[in-house]
Amino acid sequence: QVHLAESGGRLVQAGDSLELSCTFSGHRFDNYAMGWFRQAPGKDREFVARISLGGGVDAYASSVKGRFIISRNNAKKIVYLQMNSLKPEDTAVYFCAARASGAADYSSWGQGTQVTVSS
Repeated sequence: QVHLAESGGRLVQAGDSLELSCTFSGHRFDNYAMGWFRQAPGKDREFVARISLGGGVDAYASSVKGRFIISRNNAKKIVYLQMNSLKPEDTAVYFCAARASGAADYSSWGQGTQVTVSS
């Protein structure tokens, strides 16, 4: 019974920064790796970033590496995506997802939050 809810998406200009949040409702947040994905119009959903259970290990898509930072606060049960130097190609619906320890795939997904970057 895990539920995720993203927030923070809005219209911004190229070069701006924006932070997205994902709140986790359920037990044992620290037993889930968390990820961020995005889907632009006409494109498949793509991986953006992921973070380990304790937050010690993270990974990024090459398209956002160096610009985006994923982090988590296990006490608050929130995962964040700090996005810097935003580009028009970052425009997409951003989703957070949870993957239980030992699981092969992400089992829970949020509804998404729209990020639009104007040029």
